[in-house]
Amino acid sequence: MNFWRMNKKGWWVGLCLVGLTGGFWPWAVQAADKAEMQYQTYCWQCHGMNGDGKGLNIKDMQVQPRNHTDAKAMGGRSDDELFKVIKEGGPAISKSVIMPPWGKTLSDNEIRELVRYLRQLCKCG
Repeated sequence: MNFWRMNKKGWWVGLCLVGLTGGFWPWAVQAADKAEMQYQTYCWQCHGMNGDGKGLNIKDMQVQPRNHTDAKAMGGRSDDELFKVIKEGGPAISKSVIMPPWGKTLSDNEIRELVRYLRQLCKCG
């Protein structure tokens, strides 16, 4: 049957089937990919490409950045704390003054996606 000749009900059923079979799944993947790209843009210089706290900038730092792959350390932080430190910077949770606030750069939704990405890195979510 020609797709364009389907009646409205047939089109709606087809659309639902696409959604049920994963046709809309790439949108969820895009959010995860975007969070990973944001991590690479804003975080990896200090926290490392793998999130291990060994970024390019650490040689000049007195305090080593958090190892985001450390499940024990990251598991001790709530999602709200992670959100706050990303949005407001290190001093917001009594951590390094070098950790900048990203709240004017990233939206609250982007920060929440970044928190989810951090949970994937530490495998503690």
